[in-house]
Amino acid sequence: MARANDWAGKVMALINGGNTSAAIAQIKVAPSVKDLKALQTIMTLSRLTGKYRNVDTAIADNLALLSAPRLHRSP
Repeated sequence: MARANDWAGKVMALINGGNTSAAIAQIKVAPSVKDLKALQTIMTLSRLTGKYRNVDTAIADNLALLSAPRLHRSP
C-alpha cells in the first residue's frame, strides 16, 4: 500500500505562515503535476488565488513546464 503524499498540505502551511519564498522554492521542485494541481485546487478552495500573485505565477509556470512534452530523450 502506497503512502499518501501530503506535499500540497505542507506547501499550504508555508503559504499560510507567510513564508511565500520557501513555498515558491518548493513549487519549483514539485514532485509531480498531480501534486501541483492539488496545490492549485487547495488554493482555489481556500480563496487564496490572487492574494499571493507570485505563488500563483510559480504554480502556473511549473505546471506548464512539467506538463510539456520533452524535446529530446536521453540516449
